Amino acid sequence: MDLRDTPEEETFRLEVRAWLEANAPKPPHPARGSDESFEFGREWHRKLYDAGYAGMSWPPEHGGRGASPALQVIFEEELGRAEAPGLSNHLGIFHVAPAIMAFGTPEQQERYLTPMLTAEEIWCQGFSEPGAGSDLASLRTKAVQDGDEFVVNGQKVWTTWGHHADWCQLLVRTEPEAPKHKGISCLLVDMHSPGITVRPLKQMSGDSEFNEMFFDDVRVSATNLLGARGQGWAVTMTTLASERASVLTFHVRTKKQVRDLAALARARGREEDPLIRARLGQCAIDAETLQLFSYWSVSNRGKTTGLEGSMAKLLWSELQQRIYETAMEILGPEAPLESEWLHGLLDSRGLTVAAGTSEIQKNLLAERALGLPREPKAQ
Repeated sequence: MDLRDTPEEETFRLEVRAWLEANAPKPPHPARGSDESFEFGREWHRKLYDAGYAGMSWPPEHGGRGASPALQVIFEEELGRAEAPGLSNHLGIFHVAPAIMAFGTPEQQERYLTPMLTAEEIWCQGFSEPGAGSDLASLRTKAVQDGDEFVVNGQKVWTTWGHHADWCQLLVRTEPEAPKHKGISCLLVDMHSPGITVRPLKQMSGDSEFNEMFFDDVRVSATNLLGARGQGWAVTMTTLASERASVLTFHVRTKKQVRDLAALARARGREEDPLIRARLGQCAIDAETLQLFSYWSVSNRGKTTGLEGSMAKLLWSELQQRIYETAMEILGPEAPLESEWLHGLLDSRGLTVAAGTSEIQKNLLAERALGLPREPKAQ
């Protein structure tokens, strides 16, 4: 594998670097999770869009550049180098859009993709429920067809940015008598519809990115059905695969975290501690592995197993926890006073749960990549 940029890639890298040097917002930025932070991110997203850097890998007919995965990785690397924020409508562009492109009607694609790309309309995902998280197919939110509309009732939870969202990719049960994986449909729901209640959830980190959502007789046009009725599980798998694959670019900020961690050890006089050195070394090795795995996945696109997103998500999420646990070890009794590192530690606990727990990722890899026997199902 040749790790050097091609002439095209080098030209693009220099173009992005120059643009960011001239346009990237300088810190300090608004506090994470605040309304000011959300609006700040939306304005920055629009600036990226105007420069042609939003949805770069999208096909040109949908407003993208049709850029290669390698160019997308380079763009993320340069964003990280400039310490600039990413796209505020990340969930829409990288998670929901691939499903709309794959399963949406031409009318749906025309209606939803451009406002998503510009961040005019922010998207969330209505997947998890109080009794259906890891076992997502057990979801109970139901949609009953009434003429040319569906009437939706139920509850969702852990919905990222639900309190800011304009639209939701919502999983519902439309065929209650069918096997659980075959009775699910996907609806595109206007979050401003009557009957929707959104309640932000305060996390132990102090943020309120997650929400619980209640649907009480919410009426949704049947034209907002994404894919065929009862075939929502296929739509779901497309979204989840795209979500896991999106972490293939997370090595950029992860490597910076490791550098910051090493700087913290030096500042606290812990750089000669053999235990700290070992942990720092392992974090650095794992971050380098994540980067090389990303490059390998991009360079072998079309020849891989399709499980690369699960591999990267597993490595990245568990590495995030090790980085912040090491920071706590370096800081010792002063750890509770260091808000940035403590916030990261608390925030990292959910990373091995989101987009499928580590246990689910390991099962996928064991069964589909290694060919091991399937895990016994509870009766």
